[in-house]
Amino acid sequence: MSKLKILIIMGFFTSLFGLKAQTSEHIKVLDVTEFKEHISDKKVVLIDVRTPSEFNDGNIKNSENIDFYDRDFSNCFSNFKKDEPIYVYCHSGGRSNKAAKMLAKLGFTKIYDLKGGYTAWKSQC
Repeated sequence: MSKLKILIIMGFFTSLFGLKAQTSEHIKVLDVTEFKEHISDKKVVLIDVRTPSEFNDGNIKNSENIDFYDRDFSNCFSNFKKDEPIYVYCHSGGRSNKAAKMLAKLGFTKIYDLKGGYTAWKSQC
């Protein structure tokens, strides 16, 4: 294999893994106690990414519902400031993790994800 091909392959993997690291460095997973400390006594952007039905069954006070399964999910964030903190949660952490990764790809730089989701929140609050 030529040196040029090796350099191209190495560049590809560096950019691939570098992008992944950059995306995840903007996401911080917080346990219930940390999450509660971050969102209490402040006006924050708090997003529940569950379905409207799940949201209506119970949610964290002052959260806004943006359904992760909505076709226009990513467009719903166009009016949010990308350099301000955004807090996300779902039922147990799976959808909010995917949503956090999507938000990082959209350019958001301070994303906080609730570990264990609303299930963990209910069990501790």
